[in-house]
Amino acid sequence: MRKESSPRALGIFKMKIVSESVSGTINIGRVIAKRLKQGDLVFLSGGLGSGKTVLTKGIAWGLGIKKSEVTSPTFVILRQYRRVKLPLYHFDFYRVKSPNDILALGYEDYFYGQGVSVVEWPGKLGYLMPREHLKIELSLKSSRQRLLKLTAGGLRYKELLKQINEDIRH
Repeated sequence: MRKESSPRALGIFKMKIVSESVSGTINIGRVIAKRLKQGDLVFLSGGLGSGKTVLTKGIAWGLGIKKSEVTSPTFVILRQYRRVKLPLYHFDFYRVKSPNDILALGYEDYFYGQGVSVVEWPGKLGYLMPREHLKIELSLKSSRQRLLKLTAGGLRYKELLKQINEDIRH
């Protein structure tokens, strides 16, 4: 993994990382997970096959969950991994038709609960979108490379990006 651009001097709120492989994307997820706390929200966007679930596997592994247990929740909308100190709630809103469908899930219990929420296709949240979150946009650079653009929404996530930047540099 390599950083593609340097953070802004007044405080990190955007960062780009290039992953050279699937294992690189998983390792970026592990780095991110190292700094996550209860109630953190990580929103993943990008086209089909861009690496959202692969990144989630890395986050899960960093939280102590076997990466082999993590599968896409496309058909069930939510997969919960609770057998660890910090639970992971993995949402996939690809098939959701409206924010009202998400509201009916009781999403707030997860977003503001005991664990970390990772959300694929967060744009489906619409008016329910929390202001504070870490957004990661994944895109294909080549058949093997992925570009990850991390954006902080709020003070907590600016601090998180600062920490991730430090971890990647070392």
